[in-house]
Amino acid sequence: MANEHDLVLRGGTLVDGTGSEPRQADVAVSDGRITHVGTVTGSGAEEIDARDRIVTPGFVDIHTHYDGQASWDQHLTPSSLHGVTTVLMGNCGVGFAPCREADHDRLIRLMEGVEDIPGAVLAEGLAWNWESFPDYLNALDAVPHDIDFGAQVPHGALRVYVMGERGANREPATAEEIAEMARLARQGVEAGALGFSTSRTLNHRTSDGQPTPTLNAEADELVGIANGLGAAGRGVLQMVSDLKHQDDEFAIFKRMVRESGRPMSISVAQNARWPDAWRDTLDLIGRAAEQEGLPMRAQVCGRPVGILLGFELTMNPFSDYPAWKAIADLPVAERLTAATDPAMRDSLLAQGPEAASGFARHVLADFDNMFVLGDAPNYEPEVSDSLGARARARGVPPQLLVWEALSANGGRGMVYVPFLNYAGYDLDPSYRMLTDAHTIPGLGDGGAHVGLICDGSFPTSMLTLWTRDRTRGPKLPLEWVIKAQCRDTAEAVGLFDRGLVAPGMKADLNVIDYANLTLHAPEVLYDLPAGGRRLMQRASGYDATIVSGQIIRREGNAMDALPGKLLRGGTAMPSNLKVAS
Repeated sequence: MANEHDLVLRGGTLVDGTGSEPRQADVAVSDGRITHVGTVTGSGAEEIDARDRIVTPGFVDIHTHYDGQASWDQHLTPSSLHGVTTVLMGNCGVGFAPCREADHDRLIRLMEGVEDIPGAVLAEGLAWNWESFPDYLNALDAVPHDIDFGAQVPHGALRVYVMGERGANREPATAEEIAEMARLARQGVEAGALGFSTSRTLNHRTSDGQPTPTLNAEADELVGIANGLGAAGRGVLQMVSDLKHQDDEFAIFKRMVRESGRPMSISVAQNARWPDAWRDTLDLIGRAAEQEGLPMRAQVCGRPVGILLGFELTMNPFSDYPAWKAIADLPVAERLTAATDPAMRDSLLAQGPEAASGFARHVLADFDNMFVLGDAPNYEPEVSDSLGARARARGVPPQLLVWEALSANGGRGMVYVPFLNYAGYDLDPSYRMLTDAHTIPGLGDGGAHVGLICDGSFPTSMLTLWTRDRTRGPKLPLEWVIKAQCRDTAEAVGLFDRGLVAPGMKADLNVIDYANLTLHAPEVLYDLPAGGRRLMQRASGYDATIVSGQIIRREGNAMDALPGKLLRGGTAMPSNLKVAS
């Protein structure tokens, strides 16, 4: 007898993405779509025993930076290691199209500085077989991928393309230049971009220290580009801003949304220097949405944005010490041998940093905010666990404990610094942000910060930390978290055919050993172009991840299937959708 289905998941506990309580159900799939949810009597060409497992929609991560990696890599890791089946890249106003040949190096320096992707990696990995944004999409579309991905038109590239050196130098745009940027943004979304992104934060700089070209773009420029999307009738707006002059800045954002009619998300996190500013931002967003009917929301994250420091990484607490600088440019193996020599320890302990930059003072020397993560990592550590507190308890300099931690595993040890969302040494701000009515989870930055941050694993810690393991505050219901990072994120960027397990929906699914789901400690790989280094974090407990009905990973291992597609524009809700009540 012929099989009635391509794939059947049997006997799992279904967490379907609606926010409803988990229930036991089979799931049948044919031709890349979910065909039945409930009791499936017919057989499948392939079947997965999902008993004692949860079955969820594939996760939708709307804040990544695979703009370069997607052009050379079929596997969009780390995201696809963490149950993610759809990603949106081109965030924070950085990307590689449109771009003239003369500006290749300029955009590489911008991405290197903002997202910590080495210039040598990008110089070797990028084929640059495009100039326009539609050409860029065509180039990406020609590469098979494991998961679906969408792109956004980045303001930095757009501004440099239209204005040249004046754009890079942050000079005001003329009316003609604004009109041309609007035309090209419209062209981009009509070719398939899911939106437009920009950055207005001093934290975003090129690798040679210059502010991002979009830092102080004037209101007419931002509104003009937004209206380009409005004329197309499609696309979302993604904003990063310091919001130092919050009312004035937010007024520009509201004008962009009001005039264009396009929805906007704004990155929001707690900064230790202004630990309550996020509350004001969320209040502004809430009032704009509820009182003015503007489709605005915040992107927030469920754990600290964490910097990793190490002898093998971009920075470590001794980066500004003369003894470290003397070996910093050695080949990796030689550098690690030298760094772990007790003579180096003695030199470092006898010295201090040469530089007095704000980052060196506030991050690299804040030993009360440095932790050893462990395996599995603890993302809500007590202040008493910090290296500073432990050093005081032992009566030794904190630099000694830092050196000991980094010297572990042949010099491959790491120290964790909660950079954002941890001013009070707890995750109460994250809890309040996540549960605000006008937020969605994001900011994981998969594909970026390859030597400094490893937060592409946010989707897994949303499950392990918030629904199961947290001990220092309230948890969140499993069904709430699944809805938040599946259905809510998908709808926020105009993808209405995924994020739910229901007949008619795209068959993007996870089968998860929830009881044993474990996030492991970050590690360093050298698998980028030019032998480039990147941080990677794996998880165990994902029995299967499925994209368009094809299994792309089993127990963490990549399969042969590469069903992932470039998303060209938003997707409609299936007309035959049936959701269980």
